[in-house]
Amino acid sequence: MGILTYLAAGAAVGTGAVGGVLAVPLVLGAVGFTSAGIAAGSWAAGMMSTAALANGGAVAAGSTVAVLQAAGAAGLGTAATAAAAGTGAAIGGALTRLVAIII
Repeated sequence: MGILTYLAAGAAVGTGAVGGVLAVPLVLGAVGFTSAGIAAGSWAAGMMSTAALANGGAVAAGSTVAVLQAAGAAGLGTAATAAAAGTGAAIGGALTRLVAIII
């Protein structure tokens, strides 16, 4: 592989990392986990209803719904930001390899 291939791969990984960090809050808001709480009638509201029914009327602390709502309300913490960046970088790297195979 030539230097341009390595540069393209680095750019794709970097772009993926940044994209991952930027995408998480947008996706959380789009499915209903907002800074003002869970949006009525949203996918998040359905998740919350299901979780509450399964737990006797309350959403358990530390559950998936609780964690996603905390991230939607307060933003991502350091660990979640690192996880989003790592996931985005991995996707960017995988796409680079896929393109290299096709080309």
